[in-house]
Amino acid sequence: MKNLKHLFTLLMVFTAIFIACSSSDDSNTPEETISETDYDITPILTKFEGTGLSYEVDGNTVTFTTQDLPNHTSPYWPTNNPLYEAYNGTNANWNQNPGSIGAQNIVFTITLNPKEATNKQATSLGPIGISRNGVVFFNQYAAGNSPLTGEINSFDQWLGHPAMTQYHYHVEPTYLTQEFGEDAFLGLLSDGFPVYGPMEGGELITNDDLDAYHGHTSVTADFPDGIYHYHVTSQDPYINGNGYFGTPGNITR
Repeated sequence: MKNLKHLFTLLMVFTAIFIACSSSDDSNTPEETISETDYDITPILTKFEGTGLSYEVDGNTVTFTTQDLPNHTSPYWPTNNPLYEAYNGTNANWNQNPGSIGAQNIVFTITLNPKEATNKQATSLGPIGISRNGVVFFNQYAAGNSPLTGEINSFDQWLGHPAMTQYHYHVEPTYLTQEFGEDAFLGLLSDGFPVYGPMEGGELITNDDLDAYHGHTSVTADFPDGIYHYHVTSQDPYINGNGYFGTPGNITR
């Protein structure tokens, strides 16, 4: 009888240990390391409006086609264009680069249901997203993946400039933030996550408020239930950090 009681006690101990270990392992499964979301960016598509800009929804993706033509003044327009305006910004070291604004044919295919990617991808040189007026976003690097410092002196009064004939924003598109507000929706990166201005909830956003990808999750005016989104800031990396938070879509040009 004593032997049976001893065996029963040992069995109960082993069972408790097994259950405890199993529970511990389940809490660390890879599926739970990234929270699932049900983001839908369809409501913000109506905010996209610009010259030579169109979009079409097909299932769970949206395809933007843009001529990449800013709807604002710039010294990079041909002098006979009504939007030509000599530089009148605040940079005393401004120096016009040899480029000019010309029509492009850039196509973005972007998910309507962005999610955090398990394996993050770096952004490349060239277009990484599209602003609400159809001008493309570039990352924080100049040609050859060099720092942006030198190129900043060629940004026009709205902080954009062309590479050859492809106009783009590396930093805050001040025409849009002046037009719509410093806390406004400014566009999308190709992973489907929105880009917002430098203010949120009446406070200035700094790099310290953002993660390595230059974003965070919070409520916005367009997404009252909250969404992950990027912010433009006045310091490098300006729009995007160490790559896309989500999975980038297809970009052709």
